Amino acid sequence: MDNPESQSTWVQQRKQNIKSLFVLNKPSRPWHVALVATIGMAIPALLGVYFEQMANAILACVGSMVILYIPRTSIPHRMVTLAVCSFGIVACFTLGLGAGFSIYTSAIALLFTAILVDFICRYYSMPAPGNFFFIFLAALGCTLPFAVELIPMRVGLVALGCMLSCLLAFFYSLFVTLPAPNPIAPVEKNTLRIVLQSIVFGLFVGGSYLIAETIGLNKPYWVPISCAAIMQGATFTLVWQRQVHRIAGTVLGMGLAWCIFSQSLHGWTFALAIIILFFVVEILVVHHYGLAVIFITPLTLLLAEGSASRVLHESLVVTRLGDIALGSMIGLIGGWILHHQKIIPYLQQKIQKKLQQKTMG
Repeated sequence: MDNPESQSTWVQQRKQNIKSLFVLNKPSRPWHVALVATIGMAIPALLGVYFEQMANAILACVGSMVILYIPRTSIPHRMVTLAVCSFGIVACFTLGLGAGFSIYTSAIALLFTAILVDFICRYYSMPAPGNFFFIFLAALGCTLPFAVELIPMRVGLVALGCMLSCLLAFFYSLFVTLPAPNPIAPVEKNTLRIVLQSIVFGLFVGGSYLIAETIGLNKPYWVPISCAAIMQGATFTLVWQRQVHRIAGTVLGMGLAWCIFSQSLHGWTFALAIIILFFVVEILVVHHYGLAVIFITPLTLLLAEGSASRVLHESLVVTRLGDIALGSMIGLIGGWILHHQKIIPYLQQKIQKKLQQKTMG
């Protein structure tokens, strides 16, 4: 017979897990960072409408998101960090574009990009959004129609968005001093463990893209992006919470997207919808991931589908829900392996023994 005390503990843990889904977090950054990031998004969006080049402007909008990596440090360190992140975003996007001629080269490029980016972010304890936008740009580059002659222009547009954000961040930093975070005691890095974690992360992100391409999904980048977003959780509990938040938020967000697309947005109203949604997302994401996903869903649909279609059809809703659910499930499995108490330590122990044997021999 089961111990009544253990059953009670299990029930209490489940209740605690459910309650944690609705907890609002304290913001990790001031609201005016979201405002500056929105200005960086708004400038290329409005210029795209004015010059009737919205499809190209969207690439610059994506590049401008680098400002979200602005650290709470001195101005020189802040600008160097943004410059390095800008280089990384442009490099990931370029690699994705260059590998886009085949689904297999794209999957391999995304795999190694995810491993390298995740290792760097883990080693240097990079705070949110962490590796997400690097993976996002790499996946986006892999899935854009391959055209060698368009690569320089596309890379240039993303780079211009990054440069704009760096310029805004510089002037913002002159007037606003961000409060420094609480100092964290330095921890000795276990490089081998970080490498193994990054390999697992890269295998699942790259593998999820290959699965999406193999089964013939129209927009395969939704799957690896969802997978990466889920696996970002620091613990398996957070991974599970992110999966629930992402799927539930996406379902609700599709309803909001339906309402937005039904307004037949075009021109200035289209750009205004992107700007407002982005600002709302950046305000909410530091408080509650699930609430943010409700607005992330229509925002990403506007960026990905809006330039091609003004009506959100039922088939598109079902397809996107399926893509995100598939990516979230793969990410949940990857997160379970990543945070399992025995798998990574076992592999680490085996590799260390082999290295010691080679050294001794």
